[in-house]
Amino acid sequence: MLIDFHTHHARCGHAVGELEAYVQQAVRLGYSQIGLSDHMPLIHVNPATYYPEMAMPMEELPRYVEECLSLREKYKGQIKVLVGLEGDYIEGFEEKIEQIINAYPFDYVIGSVHFLKEWDISDYRQVHNWENKDVLEVYKTYYDAVEKAARSGLYDYLGHIDVIKRFGYTPKSSEAEEWLQLELSVLKTIAASKLAIELNASGLSKPCAEMFPSRRILEKAFELNIPITVGSDAHDPAKVGEHVDQARDLLREIGYTELAVFEHRKRSSVPL
Repeated sequence: MLIDFHTHHARCGHAVGELEAYVQQAVRLGYSQIGLSDHMPLIHVNPATYYPEMAMPMEELPRYVEECLSLREKYKGQIKVLVGLEGDYIEGFEEKIEQIINAYPFDYVIGSVHFLKEWDISDYRQVHNWENKDVLEVYKTYYDAVEKAARSGLYDYLGHIDVIKRFGYTPKSSEAEEWLQLELSVLKTIAASKLAIELNASGLSKPCAEMFPSRRILEKAFELNIPITVGSDAHDPAKVGEHVDQARDLLREIGYTELAVFEHRKRSSVPL
């Protein structure tokens, strides 16, 4: 079954195209399900003074959900349209995140860590923040946040769990064992929390030139029976499904036979 559960659109400010264009592209590609999952509005920084074009304004959130629900009805019989949200995990803001999530009829909520305090580690405009940093210490801070996201109970699956590597910054070879232990700890927490993860294919187009997460992490996730879904993280309708075939092939090589899908905050499986 062809699915793509991670997409963005023009409302977030750093993507292009209207929601319907993403749905139409998925129909053209013969997809069975398309998840619309734009970024949760910023809640821990002031959007007026922070970097622009980071996420949809709070006042757009109800309009976003309303449009998703309308598209679900319009394309019923052609494709299943799922209403999702990529909900940043921000330590100390769990209650606010929960309020946002519970206010709308989402089919699923992706838990993603982009921010270490006010630093968005996935934003190319903020790469300078790596300067003079101990990379391993940044990884420790990042993975600690991912574990807290997993334990929070707020999310249905975790997105791009090693996106910290996006710009090619990785621990030294002499720190490899400690790095591996960080990954293993995160995966054990995810397994204990009974969460799924995603294989986010977009990493192939980023400086790291590797999907999120790495094959190494995927193999351990498979050993721990962690369910998995796939997403393109498309920010342009033309990118829907980009690299997802490679993602599916990798999952088959590792041993996965099913993909996690979501509806009304309930997880089920479909054949890979």
